[in-house]
Amino acid sequence: MSPHTHEVVPVDGTTRYPPRDRELHRRLVYGDETALGEAYDAYSALVRAVARRVTGSTAVAGEVTQRVFIELWTCPYAFEPGHGSLRAWLSIRGHHGAVARVREAEAERAACGPEGEEGEDEAPETVEEARVSLHTALTELPLPEREALHLACFAGRTYRQVAVELGIAETAATARLRNALSGLADRLAGPSSGPGSPADEARDEC
Repeated sequence: MSPHTHEVVPVDGTTRYPPRDRELHRRLVYGDETALGEAYDAYSALVRAVARRVTGSTAVAGEVTQRVFIELWTCPYAFEPGHGSLRAWLSIRGHHGAVARVREAEAERAACGPEGEEGEDEAPETVEEARVSLHTALTELPLPEREALHLACFAGRTYRQVAVELGIAETAATARLRNALSGLADRLAGPSSGPGSPADEARDEC
C-alpha cells in the first residue's frame, strides 16, 4: 500500500505531497530553514488566496502571507501538530491577519473623516461592510469548526477530505461543517439579512 494512500492531494492538483506536519514541526523547532521553505512551497498559495479573499488586495495578501510564515519561523510552538493540520492552522492565521489589516484600514479611513459627497460610493461600502462582518464572524467560531470550514471553503476540500486531514470521522467532519455554517448564520442574522447581506455572502463563500 502506498504511504500516501490516506493523504490528500494538494489543492493545485500536482502529484507532490505536502510535508508531514509532525516532522516539519520538529525541524522548525530546531531551526531548519529548509523546513520553512517546504512549508512555504506547500501552503503559501493557500494563505495568499485566503488573505486576498478577505482584503481584496493582492499586495496586502502578499504582506499577510509573509507575516504568517515569519510567525511560523519565529514561533513554531504556536502550531501544535496534535490539534489540527498545519494547512488549517496557516489558513486561519492568514485569515486573522487579513481581517486585522481590513480593520486597520477602516480605522484609518474613519480617522481621516468622510470623503466626497454624502451617499457617494454607498453600495461598495455596504458590500465591504458585509464582507468584513462575515470574516469577523468566522474568526469567532470555535477552533474545531474554523479548521473544518477553512479546509472546505478556502482549501476546496470535500467533507471526506476534511475528515482525513483533521483525523476525525466523516460524521464528525460533517457535523463540524454544519455547526460552523449554523454558527455563522446566527452571528450574521439581523435586520439586514437578505440578498447582499453578510449571511447571504456566507452561503456564497462555500
